[in-house]
Amino acid sequence: MATIEILLPKMGESVAEATITNLVAQPGQAVEADENIVEIATDKVDSEVPAPEDGVLVEWLVAEGDVVQVGAPIARFETGGEASAPAPVAAPAATSVPAPEVVEALEAPLSGMPPRVSESGRFYSPLVRSIAAAEGVSAAELEGIAGSGSEGRVTKKDILAYVEGRGAAAPAAAPSPVAAPAPAAPKAAPASKPAAVSVSGGDEIIEMDRMRKMIAEHMVRSVSTSPHVTSFVEADVTRIVNWRKKNKDAFQAKTGEKLTFTPMLAEAIVKAIRDFPGVNAQVDGDRIIIKKDIHLGMAAALPSGNLIVPVIKHADQYNLVGLARQINDLANRARAGKLGPDDIAGGTYTMSNVGTFGNVMGTPIINQPQVGILALGAIRKKPAVIETPEGDVIAVRHMMFLSHSYDHRVVDGMLGGSFVRRVADYLEAFDPERPID
Repeated sequence: MATIEILLPKMGESVAEATITNLVAQPGQAVEADENIVEIATDKVDSEVPAPEDGVLVEWLVAEGDVVQVGAPIARFETGGEASAPAPVAAPAATSVPAPEVVEALEAPLSGMPPRVSESGRFYSPLVRSIAAAEGVSAAELEGIAGSGSEGRVTKKDILAYVEGRGAAAPAAAPSPVAAPAPAAPKAAPASKPAAVSVSGGDEIIEMDRMRKMIAEHMVRSVSTSPHVTSFVEADVTRIVNWRKKNKDAFQAKTGEKLTFTPMLAEAIVKAIRDFPGVNAQVDGDRIIIKKDIHLGMAAALPSGNLIVPVIKHADQYNLVGLARQINDLANRARAGKLGPDDIAGGTYTMSNVGTFGNVMGTPIINQPQVGILALGAIRKKPAVIETPEGDVIAVRHMMFLSHSYDHRVVDGMLGGSFVRRVADYLEAFDPERPID
């Protein structure tokens, strides 16, 4: 038997931390390999961490609500062997000697840090202990903090709230008995605060869930980071509408996939990105990074009303059938809540089909750290002027608006406008005799 540390696994490109949401296994519990022991949450995706092999969970090094960095230890785990009854939480007067495998974890704390387990048997996570050490919170003070975590554990939120409250309650220093004080300096203008919200008896109050909070933070950060500019183009997609109507049944019979407009729109976007790679970029300080791969994000609304952006990796390597398979698979798994961290990571450009909700156009917010996003409006029948060899005529055509929002720090109007015009050109040039490929 050996005691190992279970580390928070890597959960996709650019995912650096996760929140511990549910400690499934309890200390002393025997678990089998690949059995779920803890539930975690990253940006928009909930995941599970399985046991690495058969064994016994010795102790948790984190608590529910803790935000943990990828690669950090979250639990001590004894491989092999049989489950032993979990040690009961000792009363303050009781003294229990931990098993030899656990002694190392409960030895003298790091310099300046409170002990992992207090005299009363209360557990503190490494994150809480490090905050306590940095803020000068003693072990006695920790004992007095009411914990909101599992079994009353102190979470990051609890100790930060305590530190903030302690600072606010600190008495002002006694004035020094010197000469008359100098005239008070003019008071600085107070920081702006959100307007007060009036709530009446008939109003419904809904707490934001974790995902909505993350979306709100992401949107605010994007608007404050990127100066948004939006260019609009109207495209005649009559050829696409007619081709889909004629071939959708044969397409599904041949490929097993439903044919929506999204794969054809995605195909045109990918072609235009090849022509204008400057929109497939990211900003790093004063450097512009042109991404070699085209990973196309597709904003999708969930049944809960929240938004998620699964990513079609290497979208330029798929034909129309391949794009249809990728899009249908990601959309189905998004609705079922079965997307993994890798499914939403690494996007280089995003499309958002606002036409799904009957919207004619929109001004989408850039999905950071990207520099562009294209909104696809509803397809509507409209009278349009058609040029013919015999002269101009007015005909009923299927039209849609494309709205391209881009980061004006690096994408100027010529590039941003030329890109969305090129997408429209590809849509209008769709081959009405195209075979199902």
